Amino acid sequence: MNDAREESLSKVPALSLSFWLVKILATTLGETAGDTVTMTWLGETTPEASEAAVSGYLVGTLIFGLPLLLLVAAQIRARRFHPALYWAAIIASTTFGTTLADFATRSLGIGYPGGSLLLLALVLASLGAWRATLGRIASDDISSPRQELFYWVTITFSQTLGTALGDWVADSGPGYGGGALIFGAAIALVAALWFGTRLPRAGLFWAAFILTRPLGATVGDLLDKPVAKGGLEVSRPLASAILLVLILLLLWLLPQRAGGHGRRAEQA
Repeated sequence: MNDAREESLSKVPALSLSFWLVKILATTLGETAGDTVTMTWLGETTPEASEAAVSGYLVGTLIFGLPLLLLVAAQIRARRFHPALYWAAIIASTTFGTTLADFATRSLGIGYPGGSLLLLALVLASLGAWRATLGRIASDDISSPRQELFYWVTITFSQTLGTALGDWVADSGPGYGGGALIFGAAIALVAALWFGTRLPRAGLFWAAFILTRPLGATVGDLLDKPVAKGGLEVSRPLASAILLVLILLLLWLLPQRAGGHGRRAEQA
């Protein structure tokens, strides 16, 4: 009886202020950590080092891809919600998304618009397949292996899309600070729709989830890009270490619980 109950429990966090704060910090960490590997360790993205940049993005994607696969597999095999495991998988997905988006938009020659449209199509295809297969798209009610598979595929595509969107907006004129304000305002709008309307909760959740990624990307770039390019030029490894400490502190100060099974997930 207890085993059956345990299997039915959601294995992702409840949607709380703690969840969104950690999510934003995790996406910012993904940007700085991904850039640490691809730009700082494997070659700066300068015109004089374009070949090294292409190699760095590809190698970085492969480096982060393996931990992502292992952590998602462990998450699916787990019997209940483990905050440390869940957020480790989220951080792996956001670092993987950073390097994959940079490879798609900068190394494949399709640019930010082409990369963003391609990744948006992948997110929508994942959500469409999820709904067609299981009948509904969940937000914090994820308790079966098939749900989890769709959940993590959608998360990975959304993290990658968010990176491309963040870079596109920031490089189009507003800069990193302006981009952060734009995406912060967009998240505030989604929050207002959540509390003030009866729109499908799952759809609003995924909209907010996607938007937190470009917010994190622009904040991450604001921290580590050169002053001449509008950044604060904080050391990427140092920024990553600070963000990781902040995430751990938040998880300690604001413990998270599993999402409500069958209570909060709604049809999209």
